[in-house]
Amino acid sequence: MNAALAVIGVFLLLAFYLGVRARQGKDMNLEQWTVAGRGFGAIFVFLLMAGEIYTTFTFLGGSGWAYGKGGPAFYIIAYGCLAYALSYWMLPKVWKYAKEHRLMSQSDFFAHKYKSPMLGVLVSLVGVVALIPYLVLQLKGLGIIVSEASYGKISPAAAIWLGVLAVTVYVMISGIHGSAWTAVVKDFMILAVAVFLGIYLPVHYYGGIRPMFEAVEKANPGFLTLPDQGMSVSWFISTVLLTALGFYMWPHTFGSVYSAKGANVFRKNAVLLPIYQLVLLFVLFVGFAAILQVPGLQGSDADLALLRLSIATFDPWFVGVIGAAGLLTAMVPGSMILMTSATLLAKNVYQVFSPSTTEERVRKLAVYLVPVIALVSLYFTFRGGETIVALLLMGYNLVTQLFPALFFSLFKNQFVTKYGAAAGIVAGVATVAYITLSGTGIGTLFPGLPQAVKDLNVGIVALAVNLVVTLAVSAFPPKFFRFTGEKNSPDVNLDVK
Repeated sequence: MNAALAVIGVFLLLAFYLGVRARQGKDMNLEQWTVAGRGFGAIFVFLLMAGEIYTTFTFLGGSGWAYGKGGPAFYIIAYGCLAYALSYWMLPKVWKYAKEHRLMSQSDFFAHKYKSPMLGVLVSLVGVVALIPYLVLQLKGLGIIVSEASYGKISPAAAIWLGVLAVTVYVMISGIHGSAWTAVVKDFMILAVAVFLGIYLPVHYYGGIRPMFEAVEKANPGFLTLPDQGMSVSWFISTVLLTALGFYMWPHTFGSVYSAKGANVFRKNAVLLPIYQLVLLFVLFVGFAAILQVPGLQGSDADLALLRLSIATFDPWFVGVIGAAGLLTAMVPGSMILMTSATLLAKNVYQVFSPSTTEERVRKLAVYLVPVIALVSLYFTFRGGETIVALLLMGYNLVTQLFPALFFSLFKNQFVTKYGAAAGIVAGVATVAYITLSGTGIGTLFPGLPQAVKDLNVGIVALAVNLVVTLAVSAFPPKFFRFTGEKNSPDVNLDVK
């Protein structure tokens, strides 16, 4: 066993120990398992939300896109800051409403706001479908990190199986508490490792950050700017807007909002998290530094840029530290995704069709669904070949379709109906699915449009369709619609007991 593998093994065991031990002293009912009894303060919520946001995408995808795409990678810096500004006003309202009605999942919020359990089912299904590529992203990253950092001693498949097994066990036992405690270690490690690598590698190989950019530009003129077609300015703006609006629409991120003690937690985090966004800048520096030092990485292999450069630069023990940090960036969000997906299916799908199911039975079903979802994700992980950033953008295209319904639900005079919200979500998701599965784009469908329109992110196009349909359908009186036996009375009781 080499030193790198030993270090990675120690941190894997530490994460497993913290995840399991987090249950200690707690009566693990559904509320504790999913939202920690709404008892987390500002620090824990900060670490937990950062744990979900800064994932293998941060560690590998950011550096991989800087290496393979150049200038377009800077969109990664922009969208988080816009989302944090939005969260200052949006999240306190969401938290307050969720606390008043004892909500436990993202779907609970939509179902209660629109007085429509069936809308909650739709939101749950969209959320789970979007979370699968996001979990695949984490698992692919985990396999890459451990395999590379162990110098090939552990295959990507074996690394993925070990990581999934550890995460599945501690999620089943401790729920969100396990994720939160693992996030504590993960956040400190990723912060230290990313900042160190982002400063050291450009200085070591180029003499500084500015000389690094000058060398890259000399070798690849125009690589650091946005191209005229494809990932152009319009693509950049539309992608930043899409990801900013969808930032808190991920079910596991939305659900973690409920774990806070008070609304002021989010205002404090909205001030601090943009600073934390700077971590991404250092990750991009690593990708740019790798361009001339480890050339020739093509396609999805660009995600290896950070690790290949680190292996060429540092002793095995420190490569192990880097690998351990990357391992935790996969395990923390992976655990939240597993828990959230299981909760959505058990509580917001199964219980809707079987309303007599008790809260304890819902919790047990959610726990049993965790390994099932893990196995489904493993299947797609071993079959897929997309790059890490491509997987993330695929999920964003789907979850952002929930934003219009959320936005309109926060109005005092709610004029969007449950039918309009549902129709808009379906229209948006259908647009994303059609364009993605058919392999077409705006330019293919409408070749006569200006290039700036052709380059728009498909998720934004779907969002525009979503918005038009939402407002158009909401303009019709509810009597025009008859859904599956669902009560139309505004007095339907959806409070969680």
